[in-house]
Amino acid sequence: MKRILIVKTTSMGDVIHALPVVEDILRHVPDAHIDWLVEASFADIPRLHPRVQQVFTVALRRWRKQWWRRQTWQEIAAAKRAVGAQRYDAILDLQGLVKSAVIACWADGPRHGYDRQSIREPMASFAYQHRYAISYRQHAVLRMRKLAAMALGYALPDDLPAYGLTAEVQPARQAAFLALHATSRDSKLWPEARWVALGQHYAAQGLQMWLPWAGNHERARAERIALQVPNALVLPKWSLQQLASHMTQARFAVGVDTGLSHLAAALDLPVVAIYTDTEPAFTGVAGGHRAPAINLGGKGQVPEVAQITTAIAAMPGGIFARD
Repeated sequence: MKRILIVKTTSMGDVIHALPVVEDILRHVPDAHIDWLVEASFADIPRLHPRVQQVFTVALRRWRKQWWRRQTWQEIAAAKRAVGAQRYDAILDLQGLVKSAVIACWADGPRHGYDRQSIREPMASFAYQHRYAISYRQHAVLRMRKLAAMALGYALPDDLPAYGLTAEVQPARQAAFLALHATSRDSKLWPEARWVALGQHYAAQGLQMWLPWAGNHERARAERIALQVPNALVLPKWSLQQLASHMTQARFAVGVDTGLSHLAAALDLPVVAIYTDTEPAFTGVAGGHRAPAINLGGKGQVPEVAQITTAIAAMPGGIFARD
C-alpha cells in the first residue's frame, strides 16, 4: 500500500479539479491510502469522495488575519502535529503556491510538485524534492493528473476525468434544473433578467427552477428571480454536503463561474457554465465520464439566453427524460 497525501487547499473549483487525481491513483494503485490537506471551508469536497481516508484542515486565510493571537498559533501547532504524525510515500502539492509548499513541509515524506517554470510562484518549487515541468497551456485538471502520474510512475490516462464523488441521494421533488446564479465577484454575474427569461423558458416545459444561495445578498437575488418565474424554488440554506445530495436530483445545471458549477459536473450532472469576466480555457468546468459540460462566453462576453437553451438542447443523454 502506498500512503499518499494530496495538498490542494483552495478554492472550491480548484479542489474539485483535483478529484480526478484520486481516481487515477486508485486505478493504478488500488490499495492506496489517500489523505488530503485542504482549507477548512472546502473540506466537504474531499469528504464526498469515499476513498479519501483522512482530511486535514487548515485555516490559512483566518490565520493570516489573526496571526498575533495565541489561539492561532495553537491551531497551527495542532495542524502540524496531525499532518506530521505519519509518514507518506508521496506528498503531492497540486496547488503549486508558496503557502501550499510550506504546509506540505509539515508532512513526513518526499514532496512532489511543479518546477519553477511551471507555477505562478516559482519560490514554491524549492520545497519539493521532485520537480516536474508541466506546461501552463492546458486545463488545470490535466495538469494535476499529469503531475500525479509523473510522481507515482504510471502512464497518464487518456480518458475523460472521473471525480468519484458520492452524495446521499434525496428523493426527487419534481423535474427541475439548477440555476447557480451566485459567484464571488459581481463581474462574473449573469444579468438577472436573463435568469428570469431562462427560468420562464423551462417553466413552460414543466421544469422547476431551483435557486441555491449562501449569503443574504444571494438570497435576495434568488428571491427576485423566483418572483418572476412560475413555480421557481428558492432552496433552503444548506451545507455543501446537503446541497450535493439534492443537486443529483436535477436534470441539469446552468451556472456562472462558481465552485457549484464545478460541483455539479463532479456529481455527473450536465452543465452549461456561463463566463462573463474570465476565460474558461484552463480552469473552466470539466465534464466527466458520464455527463457533458459546455462553457460559454469569456472575458467581456455575456452569453444570450438562446445560447444556453441551444447548448442544453444539443446535449446527449436525454436530460429531459431522466427518472
